Amino acid sequence: MATLEMAGTSLELDDDGFLVNRDEWSREVAEELAKADDISLTDRHWEVIEFVRGWYAEKDESPTLRRITKVGGIPTKELYQLFPEGPGKKVARIAGTPKPEGCV
Repeated sequence: MATLEMAGTSLELDDDGFLVNRDEWSREVAEELAKADDISLTDRHWEVIEFVRGWYAEKDESPTLRRITKVGGIPTKELYQLFPEGPGKKVARIAGTPKPEGCV
C-alpha cells in the first residue's frame, strides 16, 4: 500500500492509488491526486468530479465511463482530454470513489 503525504498527514492508498478511507477525501486531496497524474483541475474537471461524487452518494457505486458520458452529459472525447489514459478509473480515483465496475 502507498500513502499520500499532504500537510503533515498521511493518507493510505490501495495498490491502484484509490483512497482506502473515502471519508478522508477533500478538494485538497483531489488536487494532490490529480497532480500525481499531471492534471491541473479546472472548473470543467470539478463538474465531472462532482457528478461522479453525486452518483456515488446516490447509488453507492462509481459511475462507469458510459454513465458519465450519457447521464453526466460529458462527451467521451472531452472526458479523455480532461482525464487522459483511462478516464473512468482516473476520475473515480481523484473523486475519492471506488474503481468503477468493469475497470481493469
